[in-house]
Amino acid sequence: MSDIVVGIDLGTTNSEIAIVRNGQIEIIDVEIGKPILPSVVGLGDDDVLLVGAAARNQYVLHPERTIRSVKRRMGEATHLMLGDKQYSPPEISAMILLQLKKIAEAHLGESVKRAVITVPAYFSDAQRQATREAGDIAGLDVVRILNEPTAAALAYGAHRSKQHGNTDPAKARKSLVYDLGGGTFDVSVVNMEGDVVEVLASHGNNHLGGDDFDRRIVDFVLDHLNAVHGIDAKTASASPIAMARLQRAAETAKIALSDHPYAMLTEEFLFEKDGAPIHLSLEISRHEYEAMIEPYIKETMDAVQIALIGAKLTVASIDEVLLVGGATRTPMVSRLLETITGIQPHGEIDPDLCVAMGAAIQGEIIAGGHTPTVLIDVTPYTFGTSSLGLLDGKPYHYCFVPLIRKNTPIPAARSEVFYTVLDNQEAVDVTVFQGEALDALDNVEIGRFMITGLRKVPAGNPIVLDFSIDINGILQVRASEKKTGLECTITIDNAISRFEEGKLHEVRGRIRSMFADDTAQGEDADIQDIDSQIGEIPHRRSLVEANALLEKAENLLKTAGADDREDLVDNIEAVREAIANTTGADDSALKQAIAALADVLYYLDN
Repeated sequence: MSDIVVGIDLGTTNSEIAIVRNGQIEIIDVEIGKPILPSVVGLGDDDVLLVGAAARNQYVLHPERTIRSVKRRMGEATHLMLGDKQYSPPEISAMILLQLKKIAEAHLGESVKRAVITVPAYFSDAQRQATREAGDIAGLDVVRILNEPTAAALAYGAHRSKQHGNTDPAKARKSLVYDLGGGTFDVSVVNMEGDVVEVLASHGNNHLGGDDFDRRIVDFVLDHLNAVHGIDAKTASASPIAMARLQRAAETAKIALSDHPYAMLTEEFLFEKDGAPIHLSLEISRHEYEAMIEPYIKETMDAVQIALIGAKLTVASIDEVLLVGGATRTPMVSRLLETITGIQPHGEIDPDLCVAMGAAIQGEIIAGGHTPTVLIDVTPYTFGTSSLGLLDGKPYHYCFVPLIRKNTPIPAARSEVFYTVLDNQEAVDVTVFQGEALDALDNVEIGRFMITGLRKVPAGNPIVLDFSIDINGILQVRASEKKTGLECTITIDNAISRFEEGKLHEVRGRIRSMFADDTAQGEDADIQDIDSQIGEIPHRRSLVEANALLEKAENLLKTAGADDREDLVDNIEAVREAIANTTGADDSALKQAIAALADVLYYLDN
């Protein structure tokens, strides 16, 4: 079937691939009886690429030649060392995706070109773009970026529909989907009624998960080694191999504590001191472990309350709690969720596999197949811009104006009109923010552009700003002059470094060439490393405010009187000099110059 669309859960710790065939959801085995691919990439001693279990196994021997948990780096303008070469996070993720693609093609006996890939609901625009880019590099047409809790809800919706049958559809249910994976956490409130799964609200933390739990166990071990053997953390950290072995032992103990009250941390010849070997043999109880991770779990419980508030529901309105992600096997999670909701959480679908299953269902929908569920998704962030307004009762240039609010069903589009503040103003600087703070500068700047060539008319020229977000959570912003139709449009894909169109093919070839059986004859073996174009680092608050004040002051110079003009020139020069001399964290001189110029402008405005 040429219209095949696979579903991929690209996870922090593990990844899976699934497909719907003959009306059945099928998780494709990575190895016989093993449907899970560790999200680990490495280089062997002979520089052969290792992906999955082989890379994970070599981590304890060659941590410097192995990369794990790359999902936590998605969306960052950074490079990671693998051997003696640098790769961006999307490139490393592409290696995992390409391995899954090859596994699926061998299983299905045909090429796989299209995929639905899942991401945490709280992934930013930059992280979503990085995920899509990883798919492009792997040679996949990413037909949909799907939120992980939403995918899980689809899987449970299909499970419930199958239980009730087409003649007796399930009644409406409000479900709390709690998704705690290896590196990310999301909680979503969804309404499931008959054939419809509607996401009402989401909340989460992109840097909270099982990896954090592992680190707490490692810290526990390091404290023990210091107390008993005098091996402090600095000494331990000087041995990457020993730290990698501790990481492996911690993860093994964490998994064991899900089912047993105690676990042993055992590693022989871990260190050497005064010529004698140091062995590790330490017992950890579930009680000790849960005390270590309690702050993380309580943070997730707070997120549950925030999601309920976002959905305008109370705990009493929830009918069921669904567990997603391997870290939900920690007994403390189910216990606290049951205490808060009064409901015993469901885990009948494997929490490691249900996201991939939901992605496969969505892929089948896109391919035109028949499935028992329909999806309605929401945006987990508020998007807006900044404008002149009042903050704390005072005039302020960067008041946040939300256009698309958090938990709005997507796709969505919103428009707002703004007005120029100067006579003959020929340009407007549009800054796009993501966040909730009333002060726009406290939010995350994700895009910026200038619309120029405006009519030379008195202040008050209307400028219409349109925000639209598609089903993949990708934002597009357009500004237009109402009277003339002059417009400027951008898609917010520049928050991270992006590959140029011409370079994407080169990068794809470079990654694919690392898979021995995919190396095409005639490809250039000397392809140079592609350095991602580093996105512009956002200015600090003081520098942003200084540039805005300078622009306004320079415009006022044209109409100011002689005395006022002299004051303006002096203060403009003072600000510019402060900017030039401010190179470190101390920007007190710049702030003083800004305050002086702001006073002059306030005087002239009034």
